[in-house]
Amino acid sequence: MAARTRRIVLAKVGLDGHDRGIKVVARALRDAGFEVIYPGLWLSPEAVVRVVAEEDADWLGISLLSGAHLILVPKVVELLRQQGLHHVRVVVGGTIPEEDVAALLACGVAKVFGPGSSLSDIVRYFQDVDSHASR
Repeated sequence: MAARTRRIVLAKVGLDGHDRGIKVVARALRDAGFEVIYPGLWLSPEAVVRVVAEEDADWLGISLLSGAHLILVPKVVELLRQQGLHHVRVVVGGTIPEEDVAALLACGVAKVFGPGSSLSDIVRYFQDVDSHASR
């Protein structure tokens, strides 16, 4: 029986309206064979978690350029836990200052992709984690 294609929800949370980067990442992940769901801009944490549940996602990628990552990301992670979605792994990308990475990891984020992260590094991360999970 073939393994199921990993489903990744990529979300813009809050009032951040810059979506060029997330669309480029979505295309790269699709080209690499992942199923990507992008529900659009200006989502509340509750809406993001609802999409993750409805889409039966394995991953949630949150893109933030607004500076609200230390407020919005922990809220989303907590809502995932409250909804019993403990299996969903979370990554964050965007303009995340290096000094904030530890706090995001401590709240349950698996990986942070900051400014300058390459598409190949992002795709390779998901492929590597996916290959370890299928063993």
